[in-house]
Amino acid sequence: MPGHIKKTSGPDPDPSPWLCVSHELKEKNKAKPYDPKKSVWVPNKADGGYLEGLLESKEGNKCKVNVNGEVKVFKEDQVCQVNPPKFDCSDDMASLTFLGDACVLWNSVVRYINQLIYTYSGLFCIAINPYKRFPIYTLRTMELYIGKRRNECPPHIFAIAEGAYQGMMNTGNNQSILITGESGAGKTENTKKVISYFATICSSGKRKEGEASLEDKIVQTNPVLEAWGNAKTVRNDNSSRFGKFIRIHFNAAGKLSGADMVVYLLEKSRLTF
Repeated sequence: MPGHIKKTSGPDPDPSPWLCVSHELKEKNKAKPYDPKKSVWVPNKADGGYLEGLLESKEGNKCKVNVNGEVKVFKEDQVCQVNPPKFDCSDDMASLTFLGDACVLWNSVVRYINQLIYTYSGLFCIAINPYKRFPIYTLRTMELYIGKRRNECPPHIFAIAEGAYQGMMNTGNNQSILITGESGAGKTENTKKVISYFATICSSGKRKEGEASLEDKIVQTNPVLEAWGNAKTVRNDNSSRFGKFIRIHFNAAGKLSGADMVVYLLEKSRLTF
C-alpha cells in the first residue's frame, strides 16, 4: 500500500496529528457560519450526497431551501437539521445532536479530510481507508492504549482490541471482534493490526535460540493465506477472496498461548495450481 509517511530507523513519530482533533481545527470549525434554526441538509441528486442550505419557509410538508443562492423546494422528510459546528470532527457520532444520514456522512467526511480515519459510532468503530500509510500502528501508538478505557483515548482499532482484552481478563469470558465492510475498506489490514497488538502486549517472552516466537508465528500466518487466498479486483489489488475466523488463545496470566484459524467461503475458481 503506497504512503507518504516513510518508515525510519529512529524513534516512532508522534501519532497525535492522525488521532486527535487539534485546537486549531476546533477553532476553525467553530468559526463556520451557522444558523441554529435555518441551517439544513438537503439531498444532492447530482452525486447522491447532501448540500448545506438555509431554510427560508415551510408550507405544509414542503420546504423552500436556499442552496448556493438558488431557492429549491424539498419534501419535509428530505430536510435534516445541521449540527452546531462544535460537533464537527466528533470522535463519537452517538454524541451528535442530530443523527440524520447527512449528519453522519458529514462528520465522517470532515474527519477523513483531516486525516482522522477512525470514528466511533456508539459500540462500533468506523474505519475509512485512506490509501496512505499513517504512523498510527507503531509501538508508541500501542502504548497509548494499553490499560486504558475506550473513552480515555482517541478512536482506534487498538482501543477495540484493548477493550476485548480487558473484558476477557476481568470476566474470564471469551470475547469477539467482528471486522466487516465492503471490498477495499481495510478489513484484512485492520485484522492484522489487531493480531499485532495482541502479539505485542501479550508476549510471553519465551523464545528458543534460532526459533521464531509464538507471537511471530501468529502474525506471519496472514501473509501465507494472502499468497493463495487473495486476488486483484476492480477496487482492491489485494482483495481477500475468503472469510476467516481467527481464534487467539491466552493462558491464565493473559499471555498468548496459541491460535487457530478457520477459513470459509473460499472462491476456489480464483486459485491457480
